[in-house]
Amino acid sequence: MTDLSVLGSEEWCQLDELGIPAVKVRVDSGAKTSSIQANKIKIFNKDLEEWVRFEVNPIQDNRGISILCQAKLIDVRSVKSSVGISEERPVIKTKVKIGGDTFEIEVTLANRDSMEYRMILGREALNGRYLIDSSRGFCQGELSLEHLKELYLPFGREKNGLTLGLLASNPNLYSNKRIIEAGEARGHEVVFLNVENAYMKLDAGSPEIRYRGGNILDKFDAVIPRIKPSVTFYGCALLRQFDNLGVYCLNSSDAISKSRDKLYASQLFSKNDIHIPITGFAKSPMDTKDLIRMVNGAPLIIKLLESTKGMGVVLAETNKAAESVINAFKSVQTNILVQEFIKEANGQDIRCLVVNGKVVASMQRQAQKGEFRANIHQGGKASLIKITSEERKLAIKSAKMLNLHVAGVDIIRSNRGPLLLEVNSSPGLEGIENATGLDIANVMIETIERKLNYGVGNNKSKSQKKHVESQKSA
Repeated sequence: MTDLSVLGSEEWCQLDELGIPAVKVRVDSGAKTSSIQANKIKIFNKDLEEWVRFEVNPIQDNRGISILCQAKLIDVRSVKSSVGISEERPVIKTKVKIGGDTFEIEVTLANRDSMEYRMILGREALNGRYLIDSSRGFCQGELSLEHLKELYLPFGREKNGLTLGLLASNPNLYSNKRIIEAGEARGHEVVFLNVENAYMKLDAGSPEIRYRGGNILDKFDAVIPRIKPSVTFYGCALLRQFDNLGVYCLNSSDAISKSRDKLYASQLFSKNDIHIPITGFAKSPMDTKDLIRMVNGAPLIIKLLESTKGMGVVLAETNKAAESVINAFKSVQTNILVQEFIKEANGQDIRCLVVNGKVVASMQRQAQKGEFRANIHQGGKASLIKITSEERKLAIKSAKMLNLHVAGVDIIRSNRGPLLLEVNSSPGLEGIENATGLDIANVMIETIERKLNYGVGNNKSKSQKKHVESQKSA
C-alpha cells in the first residue's frame, strides 16, 4: 500500500511567498513544469541578482483583483504553448500549500490570459508526492464562494472611477464581456447599453438620450461603440447624440460610417495612396464583362458593400461564374464590389489591432482547407506574427485616414507588397487576444483614460462632478 496523498483533476492551493491566498489549479501530469498566469512581467536587478516582478489575477474572469508579486529569477525557458507558439517564459521557485502539505516547486510565468485555470500543477511537482484521480476534484478540500470572497476582500478595488457605456447588441459576446471586465478591473463602472433599447429627444434646449423604461442617460463620461452592421444607421445616430451631450465616443459616428461604406472607404484609400487590391464597381449588368476584365479576370472576389466577418464575400473561380454571381446580385438591387484575387497569399491575411494610432497587436489568419476567407468566424486559424515596418505604417495610416481610434486593419501580402483589404471599426478581441496573449480590452480602457485626462491632478469623472455639484446646491 502507498501512503501518497490523492489529488483530483482540480484543487485549491495557497502561495504564501507570492501573497496569493487561494488559486484554483488544474492538476496536469502531461505538463512537465507548473505554470501560473502572469501579466506585466518585468525582470530587474536586486542585490546583484536577477528578480522578476509580475501581476497575477488569481480568480478566473475577475481582473478587479490583481496581486503584485516578485521572486528571484531561476531561469528563462522556451516553452511551446497549446497552440504551438514558442515563447520565452521566466521561471521562479516558490512554496505551494495544498491541503496540509507545503513544498517548493518551479513555476513558469505565462503571459497568456486565455488559460481556463490560472495555474497548472505539472508532474515535477507531483512526482513522489501524489497519486492522481482524474475522475474526482478537490480531494484536498473545497473552498466555498463565501470563503473565497472573504480571502480576497482586502484586494478589491474601490469603484470610484469613470462611468462608461458599452453601446452594443449582445452582452454575452467575448469582446463585450472582456471590455466590461477590463473597465471594472480599472475601477470604472461599465454599463451595457443595447443599441435598440435607447431612444433620443431632439431639442435645442434639452436634448436627451433615454433608455427602456424612460431612464435618462446623462451620467456617462465615455461611450464605447460596438455596433453591428445591421444597426449602423441607428447606432451612429445615437453616437452623434452622445457627442452633442458632451460624452466622449471611442470611435465617432462619422468614422464608423466611413468604415462601413466599403466603396467610400476604398475611394478614400485610393485617393490617399493606400494600396488595395484592384477593385471595381458598376451599377448596370451591361458592364459586367468589362468589370471582370478590369480587375484582371477570374478568379476574383465579389463583396457585398456591407459584408462582415467574411459573410457576403464570394470567390468566383471562372469568368462565367463571376458573370452569373455579379448579375444575380445586381438583379436584386444589391451593391457589390468586384476585387482581384491575390493568389500568392495562399489563404492568409494579417489582422492588425490599431488603438490610438499604434499597432498594439497583430496576428496571421490562415483559411481552413478548401476555404479562401481567413476570418476566424469562417473557421480561420490565428497565430502570432511579426509584421514588417511597411505593414505597420499601412495599418496606422489606414486607421488614421478613417479617424478610428480603435480599428481592426486587415492586410494581405502580395507580390507587389502589402495591400489593405479593409478596416473594421468594431474588431473582435477573442482571436487576437488568444493568439497574442495581450490584454487588448485593457489598452482600450487606458486610451479612454488618457483622452479624458483621467487620474491627472484633481480630475473627477462626470458622475463624481455631478454628485459634488448636487451636494453644494443642497
